[in-house]
Amino acid sequence: MKWRADVTAGVLSTWPADPRKRTPAEWEQVRSAIPGGEGLASSVIKSRTRQAAAFAKANGRLPVDVFELEGSPRVPRMLLLAACDRQQATIERSETDPAKALLRLQLPTRSDPRGYGDWTWVACPISLPPTVPAGAVLHLPTLRITGGRVRADVAYTHPVPKARRTGHTVALGVDWGLNTLLSAGALRLHPDGRITALGAGGQFRAAGVLARQHRLRRHGERLHAKADHYQRLTGGDSQHNLAGKHAVLRDEIGHVSARRSNLNDALAWAAARWTVDQAIAATATVIYVEDLRSMEARGMAPP
Repeated sequence: MKWRADVTAGVLSTWPADPRKRTPAEWEQVRSAIPGGEGLASSVIKSRTRQAAAFAKANGRLPVDVFELEGSPRVPRMLLLAACDRQQATIERSETDPAKALLRLQLPTRSDPRGYGDWTWVACPISLPPTVPAGAVLHLPTLRITGGRVRADVAYTHPVPKARRTGHTVALGVDWGLNTLLSAGALRLHPDGRITALGAGGQFRAAGVLARQHRLRRHGERLHAKADHYQRLTGGDSQHNLAGKHAVLRDEIGHVSARRSNLNDALAWAAARWTVDQAIAATATVIYVEDLRSMEARGMAPP
């Protein structure tokens, strides 16, 4: 936020005669007015200038600062209860129905609570899916509004027996794919050696996440190519005019790499969670996953 405020203050303090096109002297002025502006991409300054010019056209004057230039930030409508103690929120499983839980939390009765009397306890019944074991310990959820209803993202903990290699009668087989990330099906082994399928199976599709991953990969490749070009032009000289831009590119490459890593972790977690839920729903005691480590690429050598 401070960086955005500094950029906006530098642009407003050195407002050019023609916002659509700065002179070389005006470019030097705006870069010197912004901390680290020597290596800042010109597109950032141009976009902030266009934003300020649009504000001036609508209001007849320039904005005072970034807080007037930008609207109120949009935040998701959710309530995180993980950091609350028992004096603020509790969750208990129903003793008669394992598919029900009761969340009790304190909410204010007025928009500006001033004391303890302005808060009251509210009971929120929660319906649990069948994949949550009856003996699982529930943790305080995250509440969010979806389609006009309040949804609860409930985490839980339960003991898992040590896996055994033999003696399984119901298994879940999982196969990797290109278009469909995971395909799973449950099988039952009968005493006479017959194997029968349980249902039609399921598929885990993540086309949207994979498309975003490909976009980030292409963006990272372009940044790497541009950074390598700057490296050749500067020749390792830290005093070169392009050294600042090269440093900005290296930082951006790190940000893109971190976003790709976080996206991969989230996708892997979601796929693993989906696989485990499929096994629990099918009462499977073992999961078999296709092993691609021994796969060899054939027919790709040049003629």
